[in-house]
Amino acid sequence: MGRTRIWAGIASAVLLLASTGCEKLKARDELNKGVQAFKGAKYAEAVEHFKVSVDLDPTFPTARLYLATAYMSQYIPGAESPENAQMAKAAEDNFQKVLETSANDPSAVKLATASLASLHYSQAQGQSNLESKLKKLDDARVWYDKLAKLDPQNKEAFYSLGVIVWAKWYPRLMEARNKIGMKPEDPGPLKDKKIKEELKAQWGSAIEEGVKDLEKALEVDKEYDDAMAYMNLLIRERADLADSPDQYKKDIETADGWVQKALETKKIKAARQPATQGITTDK
Repeated sequence: MGRTRIWAGIASAVLLLASTGCEKLKARDELNKGVQAFKGAKYAEAVEHFKVSVDLDPTFPTARLYLATAYMSQYIPGAESPENAQMAKAAEDNFQKVLETSANDPSAVKLATASLASLHYSQAQGQSNLESKLKKLDDARVWYDKLAKLDPQNKEAFYSLGVIVWAKWYPRLMEARNKIGMKPEDPGPLKDKKIKEELKAQWGSAIEEGVKDLEKALEVDKEYDDAMAYMNLLIRERADLADSPDQYKKDIETADGWVQKALETKKIKAARQPATQGITTDK
């Protein structure tokens, strides 16, 4: 009797394993179908395949990453429909689920973190209200900061952190210039000492941190011309907080140097590209 029960238990276990294996195979088949639909930009169709794949194998991070990405691909920054908001929420929920269920998978964690950063940044770009935009930029900054810690060689993470500092600082600087009657093209530093000191206290350390983040991006890729362009912007606008015209001039010269370096780097990169060959057809 005891032996019969043992054999029955083994048989049940074998059947369970076989069933589990079958479910995993089906999950991968649905994933492949979803990937094909995704490649063809059939995102709604892809979502359905990825959802089935996730249901069949909830421990399959690739399927959930694709599901989240398919939702995010349908999100349109700035569109205010409930359906569009739901796309963003579904994407975020599924990327968060990857972080919860795949903590021991570094690649999945990095991809989900990078995607959440990108999603929040896209949402920020779609905001017409400045305060709402700044809040979303803060959300994006949190995720890019996490990504930079997870992957210190990720140049886009450091670059994005620098860009976010500029995107938050620039409108405040323009508000201050407008308030004291300075046009955007008027040379600095800011003419009102009180306003300048207030801005320096609020933004000085953030701007320096943004410069450091761009420097880190350039340490990873010395030819990162986009990072050079934002180095120019941050330093050029930091000049408005200078204590003297001489310091202002020095910052502007440094910023001009980054503009020149960015242009030279673009030329070097372009020169490396193979020349376009004319195509002739014999008739």
